Amino acid sequence: MVPKEPIKNDNPLLKAKNMIITPHIAWAPKESRKRLMDIAVDDLEKFVAGSPINVVNK
Repeated sequence: MVPKEPIKNDNPLLKAKNMIITPHIAWAPKESRKRLMDIAVDDLEKFVAGSPINVVNK
């Protein structure tokens, strides 16, 4: 089964009495956001220097 988002209104999980659904917030902690920004800055610096990383089509 491939998960789909957003879930459909007839999804049985929405009616489960022992289910709590919360949003995914892994990016929320300050440390996570700093790490993401550090990666973005590093990627941009490498791109500007002429040696990009994570190139999809060469």
